[in-house]
Amino acid sequence: MNAPTLDAIATPGGGFAMVAMDQRESLRDMYDKAGAGRPVDSVLVDFKLAVADALGAGASGFLIDRHYGFEDLRSRGTLPAGTGLILAADALDQQDGGPVQDTDLDEAVVGGQVDLTGVAALKLLVIWRRDEQRQRRIDMVARFVAESRRLGVLSVLEPVVRATDRELADGSWDQQVAICEAAHELSPLGASLYKAQVPLSGQGTADQQLAASRELGDAVKGPWVVLSQGVRQTDFLPAVRAACEAGASGFLAGRALWSDVVGLDDAATALAERSVPRLEALRATVDAHATPWTAR
Repeated sequence: MNAPTLDAIATPGGGFAMVAMDQRESLRDMYDKAGAGRPVDSVLVDFKLAVADALGAGASGFLIDRHYGFEDLRSRGTLPAGTGLILAADALDQQDGGPVQDTDLDEAVVGGQVDLTGVAALKLLVIWRRDEQRQRRIDMVARFVAESRRLGVLSVLEPVVRATDRELADGSWDQQVAICEAAHELSPLGASLYKAQVPLSGQGTADQQLAASRELGDAVKGPWVVLSQGVRQTDFLPAVRAACEAGASGFLAGRALWSDVVGLDDAATALAERSVPRLEALRATVDAHATPWTAR
């Protein structure tokens, strides 16, 4: 089965301005840290749908998970025709209140138990470390790409690098080096789109950010975008511009758009007042500076 081209989740100019709303237990923890307590599942679903209502029309793609809101989103037809639907295909190893430790393929998604009608792409999060699991993760990515192709959808790969205990103990950990090493290792495996961490976590001068983004761009084979996890909201826009000037095609971001809305009583109003202008500014940056995916 032939997958669509990346135009299915891209802007008319060939860039990407995509919204991530596939957080699961991490979103529940965000509510807790915002002072709103640990919400029941329906609260998570309602927030995800509110984000889709507010930001879907301004996004070229919208990412969600199957556990909280996917069926509701699809059945409501909230997303306009020009916004491609992306479904998370990762099973997360995550303790309550903690970060994702590792991932595997969600067999229900890649095995065909989930109806993918209307889905343009699947996304896989990979926690990348220099440990004994590297080959397993390479094999997982290769299978993800193959299964996505078999299912007739695009594949979006999201490696997030983490230090090993040894690297933290001996002081050898360098996140920028690891981001580029992961790109060298995983991007040649053929995913439709590579989703990378922002170089330097968006810190440093504009020249430093641009140089680090060019280093990452040289390491990635194929079109790539940046994610916003670990980057301060105020730093994300200039980081996206630097990445685009270095060859990136845009972004797939969640927290940079809506994290300060989590737990508020009137999320819809806050999304309209805070998140929509952020998305509009980011999309304008993509339109002005991104490398079209066809050029990669």
